[in-house]
Amino acid sequence: MKIKLLSEPQPIRSSGVRAVDIVEHAHPPAPRNPRPIVIIGAGGIVHDAHLPAYRKAGFPVVSLVDPDSSKAKALAQQFDVPFATESIGEAVRFAPKDRIFDIAVPASALLRVLPLLPDGAAVLLQKPMGETLEEAEAILALCRNKGLVAAVNFQLRWAPAMLGASALSQAGVLGTLHDMEVQVNVHQPWELWQFLSTAPRLEILYHSIHYIDLVRAWLGNPERVYAKTVRSPRTPHLAATKSVIVLDYGDWTRVYIATNHSHDFTKGLQRSYVQWEGTEAAVHAQMGVNLNYPVGEPDSLGYVARGSELQWLPVRGNWFPDAFMGSMGSLQTFVDGASEHLPTSVEDAIHTMRVVEAAYLSSERGGEALPKHRVID
Repeated sequence: MKIKLLSEPQPIRSSGVRAVDIVEHAHPPAPRNPRPIVIIGAGGIVHDAHLPAYRKAGFPVVSLVDPDSSKAKALAQQFDVPFATESIGEAVRFAPKDRIFDIAVPASALLRVLPLLPDGAAVLLQKPMGETLEEAEAILALCRNKGLVAAVNFQLRWAPAMLGASALSQAGVLGTLHDMEVQVNVHQPWELWQFLSTAPRLEILYHSIHYIDLVRAWLGNPERVYAKTVRSPRTPHLAATKSVIVLDYGDWTRVYIATNHSHDFTKGLQRSYVQWEGTEAAVHAQMGVNLNYPVGEPDSLGYVARGSELQWLPVRGNWFPDAFMGSMGSLQTFVDGASEHLPTSVEDAIHTMRVVEAAYLSSERGGEALPKHRVID
């Protein structure tokens, strides 16, 4: 879904449709006959999001693969998965031919895992699509060469609150969108992901990439990117965990992402939201998972039309785990032919990686130095 902007904001009056009714009918894509899923990786994200989401959606998981077979078997037992192994080849032989592969491994392992999959397979890749743009391009080329139907798990697009906001925009009740901001000021327990302890790129690549992709879903690719990502004295052993990213969509649209993952003073000052402003209305979506992660807090969706009071709309579920039903459902409906569009295909995801790369390049190259000042007598 992309919103086409006018050269100048123009008001658009809605036809009196109720916002609550619009949001009530916002649902993620769901296949009529879910295909069996082979999950490669048995880490925290699989435990906290993938498996709970697939259980809730009724998507059958037929096998779990992890180099640590005991880890795979324990998780398989917990979620009633019939087969667990440390061998991708063994999982391929065990699963039906119409299986879909869900690769939930660190980005650095994607280029080692993909060659082991059958040509022509349907694959959902955990984000990010590699650790650099160069790796992303290699992943894209590999997917093309093997004929893989591949999507990247940019699941924030499918979070219930985000689907509701998108539905409101598509219904025209926002008018012309001219402002989009993301604010995240939280305490992130980075120690939960051991592989990130030595990652040279951290916050933008592994977190703000979600928001970059969400912005692209609404507005397409930006013209330019301005960014600065910095380290935190609270986590001196880690790469940068705080960022400000400005995405340039011309003179009439402000878009920025501001994140700080080391605020541990008080929950009262923590925040985690996306906010949209149109000529006729504004929408505010709280992302509760970032607050007290991984337990999280409920997501919420606020809507206010010009001249009206703020109202809170129903949200059926949270980003974690519910959005993962949408990313897998999107791939499955595309493979089955029920949908002609695969929103987070590798062909689209490469552009999110381009924006990420531009953000890092902007941060490295620095901003404009102050001009020299002459005092004229």
